[in-house]
Amino acid sequence: MALNKKKASESLTTMTELVLPNDTNTLNNLMGGHLMYLMDICGAIAAQKHSNRIVVTASVDNISFKEPIALGDVVTIKAHVSRAFNSSMEVYLEVTAGNIPQGTMRETNKAFLTFVAVDQSGNTIMVPELVPETEKEVALFDGALRRRQLRLILAGKMKPNDATELKSLFDSSPN
Repeated sequence: MALNKKKASESLTTMTELVLPNDTNTLNNLMGGHLMYLMDICGAIAAQKHSNRIVVTASVDNISFKEPIALGDVVTIKAHVSRAFNSSMEVYLEVTAGNIPQGTMRETNKAFLTFVAVDQSGNTIMVPELVPETEKEVALFDGALRRRQLRLILAGKMKPNDATELKSLFDSSPN
């Protein structure tokens, strides 16, 4: 049974949160673990929108904390599916923080999370193919196979020699 294709824009999810005292560390900055929690929720919603299924988090790529997010800042997380494979979906997330009284907004984080669609019994299930439309969506889509293969190698689920998109990184023979 062929699944309908979906656009990346159909999975776009935006979450906004105010950083409150209970969410901060002793420096009055948002705790990194709390931000990761919010990113996981936003990413899962985007993956659910794409697949119309229950999803589980399969992997989280590197999350770099560019700068602190302060008490009172408004955090906005935007996520959308960047590529769909058989049952997994790579989701791209961007995080910004803003100080509304000062009128400032800054990008604080970017990340890729991978979710897998499952049925009610927890078995993996096929997801629709993704159709990128914008230049940015095409660039994210094109790089997704390399990122996926690297994730699988690092998880021990793929041998470097089998990573067709990464051969040049692992080929030790001279040119």
